[in-house]
Amino acid sequence: MERQTRRRRRPALSCLECRRRKIKCDRNEPCTNCVSTRSQCSFELYSNEPVQLTRQQSQLGNSRSPNVTSVPSVASISKPHNTPNTAVASCIRSPNRVIDDTDPDIRNILQRVRKLEEASASSPVKDLSEAGIEDSHITLNKTRMLGSSHRMGWGGEFANIWECYKEAIGEGDGTSFQSPETRPLIAEIGELLQKCKVIARSLKIDRPSRGLSTTDFTMVPPAREVANGMANLYFGSFESTHRIVHVPTFWTEYQRYWDNPAGVPIGLRLKILLVIGLGYSLHDHGNSDVGFRNLVHQWIHSATMWLSGPLEKDRLNITGLQVHCLTLLARQIFSLGGDLVWISTGSLVHTAMQIGLHRDPANLPPMSVLQAELRRRLWATVLELVMQASLDTAMPPRISLDEFDTAAPSNNNDDEMNETTMTLQPHSKGIYTTTSMQLLLLDSLPIRLRILQLLNGLHSQLSYLDVLALSTEITGAYRACSNFMKEHEAVGVSPFHRNMIYYLVCRFLIPLHCPFANKARTNPLFQYSLTVSLETAMAIISPEPDEGYSRLIAIGGGMFREGIRYAMSVIGVALLSQVEDRRRDGTLNRSFNSTSMLLQSVKDMVALSAERIRQGETNIKGHMFLSMVVAQVDAMEAGTSCEYSNAHSARDSLLFCHGLLQARAATMSGLGDANSLSASPFGEQEGYGMDFDLDFFLPNAGFS
Repeated sequence: MERQTRRRRRPALSCLECRRRKIKCDRNEPCTNCVSTRSQCSFELYSNEPVQLTRQQSQLGNSRSPNVTSVPSVASISKPHNTPNTAVASCIRSPNRVIDDTDPDIRNILQRVRKLEEASASSPVKDLSEAGIEDSHITLNKTRMLGSSHRMGWGGEFANIWECYKEAIGEGDGTSFQSPETRPLIAEIGELLQKCKVIARSLKIDRPSRGLSTTDFTMVPPAREVANGMANLYFGSFESTHRIVHVPTFWTEYQRYWDNPAGVPIGLRLKILLVIGLGYSLHDHGNSDVGFRNLVHQWIHSATMWLSGPLEKDRLNITGLQVHCLTLLARQIFSLGGDLVWISTGSLVHTAMQIGLHRDPANLPPMSVLQAELRRRLWATVLELVMQASLDTAMPPRISLDEFDTAAPSNNNDDEMNETTMTLQPHSKGIYTTTSMQLLLLDSLPIRLRILQLLNGLHSQLSYLDVLALSTEITGAYRACSNFMKEHEAVGVSPFHRNMIYYLVCRFLIPLHCPFANKARTNPLFQYSLTVSLETAMAIISPEPDEGYSRLIAIGGGMFREGIRYAMSVIGVALLSQVEDRRRDGTLNRSFNSTSMLLQSVKDMVALSAERIRQGETNIKGHMFLSMVVAQVDAMEAGTSCEYSNAHSARDSLLFCHGLLQARAATMSGLGDANSLSASPFGEQEGYGMDFDLDFFLPNAGFS
């Protein structure tokens, strides 16, 4: 016959330790007394109802320890649960009896646990961690695939601008921009777009790459005095962040070249000419600017053809790799296939790995100290070029940290080593040397590489928690760079160095945050991303005053153009969003410093776009787009028609840009009358460099 256990009429609510010490328990979990004495706070659970035990269960219970379980902490309960009811089981599991869950105390505990589980499941942090980038953000554009980091995620704010463009090119739905005052403007915009496109194509006809001839290009240097100045400009700027040559060795080779230009190998000749050309990009040569630029273009194409020559092993060495790095840098600065550099970086990585740069010299056959350091510097430069090109094209970086073991270069000045140096004592990282800027970039390389893998990886999922963590890391890395440069301003750090380091490191923040910054208007939890994107964009377009860097931004293509385009998009959408919010709130008539600052920034970018066209840019999209943003803001504040304002502004912008392109065409010999030019014989792909598609600014537009 089964027996019935005696029912305890008044359950003990104090913890076991307080009951043992016979003191009052506040019944918290853990209680105050246990916390003060650092004792384990445990509770014994009782049932108010009789619990039926079989004889077998009773016998088993007599041989077991008392039923005492520790109540889990909030931290342990709030963790995500992959197994069902694990927290509940840890609270109510009893090894020697079955407890009826109708007991009020048990129900109370179960309810509390369920509330904690629900709070954990609906936590905002969890929601943020599940937000990612969708595959639908990947599109095909002409011959390119645009991934999520290339498409900014904006679009709604630019709907009116997009509709204006569609109507101008004849792809509109006929429901907008149909008023009597806007229709003639739309027709004129379409005509001007075509005229600008024809002139832009014709400006590229004389480029060496447009023909199939393999005739040797001009490789004549400028006057010796000019060349000296340009080479010095290069070493004071680009060579600080992209260590490619050993300075004393270069000057020795430079002198040998001038003593007998025809007697030096072609690789050495190209290296010297490219250094001169890169230095030229930072200096305004006035009336001789066009001729000098064409000369540099010849050198770049000569180097490109030399590198692409078949079955020539004389390029598979350090000199060949130096020419390769200089060529890729020059192509981006002078916009000669700068948006295709990612393709070329694949060959660069393969060449570098073929000659063993991915292995540290300590793991290779013995070599001189100078050669070992030069190899480490070159490998760091290769990695930097690869990462920047990957960011610009939204393509995988094609390199990972487990594919090389090359150590960082030593922190030494170039004049501290030569071919006879046997040992080299590196300075501490706190000492400024000619390698310091490259070492600063190298410190942030793992962080930026992780960003690229998350943004451009095929199966990666970018969560907001990842964004916040990576943003903190990269901001901290730049802060360390900034502190170092501030401490050594008097010994060689220039405004150009500070601007370049900020640009190369912090521009990764914009594509990292933009997928979430787009959602900030509807979800305040993403406001931080909007703030970071906007602050970074403002810093990019408003660098520290420096003549050389300002000219670089005015003429640069490739990575130097892409960063500006990202900034244009971020600032443009921020301005339109603010004005739209003020319109809805009825505060358009009030003065807001933030709106005025953004509007002035957009106007500054309009001026920069015009200067870029004067300096050789054929892309008129930026100027037209930004002009329409300013016009739309003015119309919204004045309460007038945005359609008419946008169409009028686009027409005026295209008239202005058409005049600039005509002026450039008139200066080119043999071009003739720009207005009489026929369509380009190179087909639709010739317009690739024009970037007439607005996909960068209007990712949902579907330009093709």
